[in-house]
Amino acid sequence: MTTGKINVSVENIFPLIKKFLYSDHEIFLRELISNGTDATLKLKHLTSIGEAKVEYGNPIIEIKIDKEGKKLHIIDQGLGMTADEVEKYINQVAFSGAEEFLDKYKDSAKDSGIIGHFGLGFYSAFMVAEKVEIITKSYKDEPAAHWTCDGSPEFTLEPADKTTRGTEIILHIAEDSLEFLEDSKINGLLNKYNKFMPIPIKFGTKTEKIEQKKGEEVAAEDVDKAFTEVEVDNIINNPNPAWTKQPTELSDEDYKNFYHELYPMQFEEPLFHIHLNVDYPFNLTGILYFPKLGSDLQIQKDKIQLYQNQVYVTDNVEGIVPEFLTMLKGVIDSPDIPLNVSRSGLQADAAVKKISNYITRKVADKLKSLFNENREDFEKKWNDIKIVLEYGMLSEDKFYEKSSAFVLYPTVDNKYYTLEELKEKLAANQTDKDGKLVVLYAGNKETQHSYIEIAKDKGYEVLLLDSPIISHLIQKLESDNKDLTFVRVDSDHIDNLIKKDEVAISKLSEEEQTSLKTVLENFVPKQTYSVQLEAMDSQAAPFIITQPEFMRRMKEMSQSGGGGMFGMGNMPEMYNLVVNTNSPLAATILNTEDKSNQEHLVKQALDLAKLSQNLLKGEALTTFVKRSFEMIK
Repeated sequence: MTTGKINVSVENIFPLIKKFLYSDHEIFLRELISNGTDATLKLKHLTSIGEAKVEYGNPIIEIKIDKEGKKLHIIDQGLGMTADEVEKYINQVAFSGAEEFLDKYKDSAKDSGIIGHFGLGFYSAFMVAEKVEIITKSYKDEPAAHWTCDGSPEFTLEPADKTTRGTEIILHIAEDSLEFLEDSKINGLLNKYNKFMPIPIKFGTKTEKIEQKKGEEVAAEDVDKAFTEVEVDNIINNPNPAWTKQPTELSDEDYKNFYHELYPMQFEEPLFHIHLNVDYPFNLTGILYFPKLGSDLQIQKDKIQLYQNQVYVTDNVEGIVPEFLTMLKGVIDSPDIPLNVSRSGLQADAAVKKISNYITRKVADKLKSLFNENREDFEKKWNDIKIVLEYGMLSEDKFYEKSSAFVLYPTVDNKYYTLEELKEKLAANQTDKDGKLVVLYAGNKETQHSYIEIAKDKGYEVLLLDSPIISHLIQKLESDNKDLTFVRVDSDHIDNLIKKDEVAISKLSEEEQTSLKTVLENFVPKQTYSVQLEAMDSQAAPFIITQPEFMRRMKEMSQSGGGGMFGMGNMPEMYNLVVNTNSPLAATILNTEDKSNQEHLVKQALDLAKLSQNLLKGEALTTFVKRSFEMIK
């Protein structure tokens, strides 16, 4: 038997880093700037506790491109390294300096914002560079060091003549990565990953006009002379973004400005924001914005961004943010979200679930306070936010529990009720003979107009529920409110929707009704329509097309996913043809002896009923129009 140790050496880890460690080569810049930021924040911490006897000053991180020399420089003014530290932190792969630093100063460094976790970040440089140099000078009074490595196990370490504190990393860009020597490419990466890092990042310079004579009146012809153009550092980031501040420090204008800073291509204003700020049992800050959403669940490009100590990680926040809130926009920053080694994916963790629950609760509390503080404004915004809230009610039990305090049910006349208000409002008039409260609703005010009018003539309220997921939601509401049923206003004639004790009397005898039904079924297509005779008011429409609530709802639920009966989404449409036996037309059809005249009357009436439901299309519509013109010739 042989025993031994598996040897993981620099020799075999470099190819792994280059190929597998990071899914995206471009993140090398994020990692190297993160290292420079850590070095600067560590120095800040050590000077604040008196351990580093140097002046902290106003350090920046600078990125420089040397296109001719095919080099990219990342320069910081942080604490630097001694030759021994280079040996320890750079040559001993995956030994994290940040981790050791946090361990040593864990009590006082808790809030210093140090990013590094893995020690492998530096080696991401070899994904784009064929050779890497480090020139570094420690804040301690020791000589500067110069480390060079070409991605093989060989390295050199020698004294350097650098006299200023900090570290310069020089990447000799490989032939297959020359895109990283383009200004536009680097500018894009800095804006993507480093836009809100806590240390100012300089990338080149820009010209600015400076006023020479401040406060003095200047004649119009001398305006140009009053300013002078100067070259200033081009700082590409905002080191103090809104989410790092307290809500009391920010105005509504600040929140709106930050929204446009996050999403420069978003021209619409957000409806409102939610500022997240928690330090126990985990650390989390952030700002979420409700954009205008309308009724469609469109895929959006501007998503919520996840940061870790102001370093951009991803905009794939699945798991941290409850699914229904992924339609929002904004920022979440948490050092407590566990990432995998390349910082680009979440690890499954109990803390993540706690964070998700917290965000759900915070959003629900904010919605409740907005509703209570200014209900009128909340009602105005309802149609732009309802899809998120309705989805939340379906997908998150904790949100559903709180939703009754602010979720609204609008009527076709633009009145808004909470569920409890609705029950109270409808109880007297819309309770059926079995004691069940019937909530009538329409999915579309235009196409269901005639049905809505019939219901309103009876004094009934009709809700307007037009979200794509409404069938799922009312199913859930009915199961939790046993005394309540939702019925779409076109699913039957009005007396059947809310059944009362009074019984309508038909003018036709039972025998006549049987004969009428036989006549109708000769001309009405059986595969689509089921004929239903009803004694109604003689002034009511003679033919009404309805779609049974249960069938339609199951079909809609199948089509929108997550419910309904298997395969119902593909079933052909089925309708009821409700014929008013008290209408003059019913008697006319019954008493017409000529078969072709009977057929003519039935088809014309059926087409008119279809037309009122927007069901008359194509060839059938053409035939109807021709027939109608024939009748009025």
